[in-house]
Amino acid sequence: MDEVNISDDDRRLLGVWAADCVERVLPLFETKAPCDTRPREAIEGIRTFVREGRRTARLRSLAWAAHKAAREVGDPAAAAAARAACYAAATPYIHPLATPHQSKHILGPAVYAARAREIAAGDDTGVGDEEIYRAIEHAPPEVRELLRRMPPRSAGRSRLDSLHHELDAALRS
Repeated sequence: MDEVNISDDDRRLLGVWAADCVERVLPLFETKAPCDTRPREAIEGIRTFVREGRRTARLRSLAWAAHKAAREVGDPAAAAAARAACYAAATPYIHPLATPHQSKHILGPAVYAARAREIAAGDDTGVGDEEIYRAIEHAPPEVRELLRRMPPRSAGRSRLDSLHHELDAALRS
């Protein structure tokens, strides 16, 4: 398994992009669970990492808490939004391994945000595609370069696989 170089700057730029993608869909979670702040706290945690540059145990805990919120909310769109927050908070922890699994972690915040939006729109894939296009337009060159160091994603069978593949291919071009 090949290793790739991932700098702290790479992680911060990825964190900014991830948080920006996810913040757009947090209201989908907050509407269904207005007293549950875990996904919002995960995004605040990644923003703190971006400013301060330290990977802390607290940030990892915030990511896991958002993941738990996704399992508990009981609404598919809200769950996808919380998973997006989990992936965003976990971006500083991607491993320097050139594997499709690591590219999944890079793309996860934008992909789950797109899936959340399309589920909320009655499974309208056009809405998810629009969210993917927005993520592509706002991806900094450093995120694109980081992704190019990883193996490309295959198309897969599920809608999530399709969104991963679509975003992966577009960011590499």
